[in-house]
Amino acid sequence: MSTESQTATGAAPRAAGFVVLGAGKGTRMKSDLPKVLHPVAGLPMLGHVIRVAETRQPERLAVVVGHQSETVSAAVAKLRPGAATPLQEPQLGTAHAVQQAREALDGFHGDVFILYGDTPLIRAETLEAMAAARAEGAAVVVLGFEAADPTGYGRLITGIDGSLERIVEHKDATTDELAVKLCNSGVMCVDGARLFGWLDRIDNNNAKGEYYLTDIVGIARTDGARCAIVAGDEEEVLGVNSRIELAEAEAAFQRRARENAMREGATLTAPDTVFFAHDTKIGRDVEIGPNVAFGPGVEIDDKVEIRAYCHLEGCRVASGAQIGPFARLRPGAVISAKARIGNFVEVKNAIFGEGAKANHLAYIGDASIGAGANIGAGTITCNYDGYLKHRTAIGEGAFIGSNSSLVAPVEIGANAIVAAGSTITERVEGDALGLGRARQTVRPGLGARIRESLAEAKAARKAAEKAETEAAQAEPSSKSDG
Repeated sequence: MSTESQTATGAAPRAAGFVVLGAGKGTRMKSDLPKVLHPVAGLPMLGHVIRVAETRQPERLAVVVGHQSETVSAAVAKLRPGAATPLQEPQLGTAHAVQQAREALDGFHGDVFILYGDTPLIRAETLEAMAAARAEGAAVVVLGFEAADPTGYGRLITGIDGSLERIVEHKDATTDELAVKLCNSGVMCVDGARLFGWLDRIDNNNAKGEYYLTDIVGIARTDGARCAIVAGDEEEVLGVNSRIELAEAEAAFQRRARENAMREGATLTAPDTVFFAHDTKIGRDVEIGPNVAFGPGVEIDDKVEIRAYCHLEGCRVASGAQIGPFARLRPGAVISAKARIGNFVEVKNAIFGEGAKANHLAYIGDASIGAGANIGAGTITCNYDGYLKHRTAIGEGAFIGSNSSLVAPVEIGANAIVAAGSTITERVEGDALGLGRARQTVRPGLGARIRESLAEAKAARKAAEKAETEAAQAEPSSKSDG
């Protein structure tokens, strides 16, 4: 199971192109980071939009940039190599923004979806429904929704046959039009062959002097084209314009991810306390305890138990393994079948073989742990010399005693034993005992004498403090009368 959205059917999608509007500054975010690059579940909002677009296997994809265009364009290059990033400067409205993608979509006559980089929760199923409406003959398809509070939203006005007649802005709507429940999300799917011709006919005769994409409905109908509505839910058209709305988008994503994980066969004992990343993959019969957080790049196979208060990122856990409680798996950690990573164990860029275990209080970084090996409490792999990282190799069945330091690069052979409290700097052969600690010395009676000496010193200190206090109290508080 993956938390990613999937297309509702296996049918090949219609030819699709995408224009994603991402030029806005996002003043209310109060941030140096462009609004569309703020993350939800570890992925920039723009990345979520691109990912849902990719479920339609787009032939063309353009992200219209403006504010901090170089930063956004660099992010697009990583999220979707080869995508166009036309610049909108100045920014004269949504229709003007889409016009900037003319070159990127030149000659494309398929379905053109218009999405928004700050609306990260659109579902693949919704895009499929819009494409289906286009296939049924609608030249313009608008995504509508019913808002809990429709104040400020444009209304979608339909005709007797249910087709979309026009979009009326809230401030221009009559009392009857304000009673209409369907609101405009701004998301559209348009006939690519006619899109730019219609955009060229939109004017800016309005209070803001901007070119509004919503005007395309009236122009299309003037040409005799049919316009349609696809209804989505309010949550998926949530546009993020503030940190508060960013938190709302995160909460909505997590709610979806948790429900999907449980629907696909995972047990979450306290679902509201588990947090997934955008790409978390969870198998069946996985048990996840309270307060577990997944960063990006985690794959969990079937029948894994993840106990409370664990943090996992960039790692893979194989079937039957047990993680936690209070464990941390960092990028590059690979935990094989039936291995155990216990409380307060941190694993980074290390492979634990089948059945290997580190049950408590250890740091294992840049290492290979053989099948069945046992890592004792307090063990650390000393992997960094201040300049370079070095690896530790521990063979199958090896036993590493508690409070051992393995100074990399170093190798512990199969079935070898490292004595507790050792500092190991050289290879320990298979079946050998590695012992690297100072020789113990025992002096009979010295412990008792030390305790007596310390007790005497303590008593002397208390007596001196008492004498000092009494002397201070004996001093007159003022001069005697003459």
